[in-house]
Amino acid sequence: MSSSTRRKPGSSSRRESQARRRSWCCSFRVPPSSPEDLSLSRSHSHPKTLSSKPTNSSVPNSPLSTKSGLSLVGRTRIDPRRILSPGRVSPIDSDPTVHSIIQEEQEDPEEIITAVDSSVPEPKPESFRAPPEISDKEATVFDVRLNLRGKTGGGCLVLELNSQVLSTSSEVFAGLISEFKRNGSSSSSSSSSKMCRIEVPEVENLGVFRETIELMFEDDIPKRLSKIGVYRSIDILEVSAGIMFTKGVLSCLKYLEAVPWTEEEEEKLRILFSRFKFDDVTTRDILARLYSRNSVDSQQHLARQIVWSITSCTDANARNELKHLVKGLLCRSSVYEKDHADVNKEDLYGVCQFCLSSIVCLFEEASDTIPSEKLAKKEKGRPLIERISREVDNINWLLEILLDRQMAEEFVDMWADQGELIKMHENVSPMVRYELSRVSALLFIAMGTRKLHCRSESRSGLLLAWFGPMLLDFGWLQRCRKGLDMKALEEAMGQTLLTLPLKQQYMLFMEWFRCFSKHGTECPNLSKAFQIWWRRSFLRGSETYAIETR
Repeated sequence: MSSSTRRKPGSSSRRESQARRRSWCCSFRVPPSSPEDLSLSRSHSHPKTLSSKPTNSSVPNSPLSTKSGLSLVGRTRIDPRRILSPGRVSPIDSDPTVHSIIQEEQEDPEEIITAVDSSVPEPKPESFRAPPEISDKEATVFDVRLNLRGKTGGGCLVLELNSQVLSTSSEVFAGLISEFKRNGSSSSSSSSSKMCRIEVPEVENLGVFRETIELMFEDDIPKRLSKIGVYRSIDILEVSAGIMFTKGVLSCLKYLEAVPWTEEEEEKLRILFSRFKFDDVTTRDILARLYSRNSVDSQQHLARQIVWSITSCTDANARNELKHLVKGLLCRSSVYEKDHADVNKEDLYGVCQFCLSSIVCLFEEASDTIPSEKLAKKEKGRPLIERISREVDNINWLLEILLDRQMAEEFVDMWADQGELIKMHENVSPMVRYELSRVSALLFIAMGTRKLHCRSESRSGLLLAWFGPMLLDFGWLQRCRKGLDMKALEEAMGQTLLTLPLKQQYMLFMEWFRCFSKHGTECPNLSKAFQIWWRRSFLRGSETYAIETR
């Protein structure tokens, strides 16, 4: 027969095409024209999955076992140019696509098509029950065609399934199949010769929906979930809850409760549990991991205990590690910072006051002014320098937390009022007293870099009290920096001085000038700030005076 004869349209060719179509049991119905695919047309007794999704999500080649009741057949030998997208075919081939065949089936008056909305209802807690056993003979009948349409990208996935397995697994599908059978029994033709067609539009992820359906035919669901992983299992749990796949929901919940989660997976679970409701017995253990029943007061009490424990820790390495940990947790930019206050201002200042009282006692011991009865109670196992350094580290650590939370204004006044420490500063060895200037240095840097905003009286009180001790201790700070940036300290001291009234600037700058001319590099270099003060006080001041006298 010539090619023109084969292509001539007519009733005989149409009947021949329909006869060939009835012998093909998949959604395409027309057997492939390639000789390599002739073997597929002989296996029409097995269920199939056909996909017209884009090429990057094609169906696997190897079919699943017939025992599962769900097998896959892939047409990977077809030229990839033949299918561009669902509903559109390239000019080189006129084979029907999935979209056109589904449309043709929908126009058939003898078929019943049921649409399932993607916004399925939430699962009922009382509906959790195991499906009955199904014989192998019943499981080999594939009388349901499930058409999944993707929400984005126009993907489409067609599954041929067993109605008995589908009904016993999902209440949603059970209701649709039951409705189909009732409508079929009232028709004149035998309902057994028909295939129930169910369409699920707007599917978020075709692959996840397909994996969920496959679990209905799986003998060991927990083993399958362990291979899939936590992130994917959460998606399967969402689909299972949507279609009321009870066994899948229970298996996913049991698996998720038994394995660790990443923070991303935990947040995904929180979102899922806010959308769906499960019974308390099933989700009790997972909810106990997701949500804490502690009140805000108990959390504040715990934070206060942790802060107190760190300041009293004697091991240096452990104390530094814990300080870094807790500071990151209490930081305002931390991912763990919530709307409620986990540690309040009063608690932090209470610990600060305790540390300051400890430093006063230690300086009394260093200056030999502490009574003997108090000295017997002091810690004798460690050197005095180490104990003073530890308390200063505690104060600076608390001060950094206060600065981060913008609550350090009151600490400026608290530090400026330490008159007893300032008196003992002159009588204590420089290798001990310089530790106090480390606290002043942190405050100067915070104010000079605009991280700490306080009243003019507070700035004046701080500089009048601790500027002189800073000039004396600057040489020791250079030798024992302990992470202190000396250039930043010099710049911040000059900037802080320039925020005072000019009369106070004059007094403090002249004190610095005398110290610097005598000790040189043992004093901070405030030359840049001194020049600014000079111009403001004399040159610009003279210009202003001249303008006023005109």
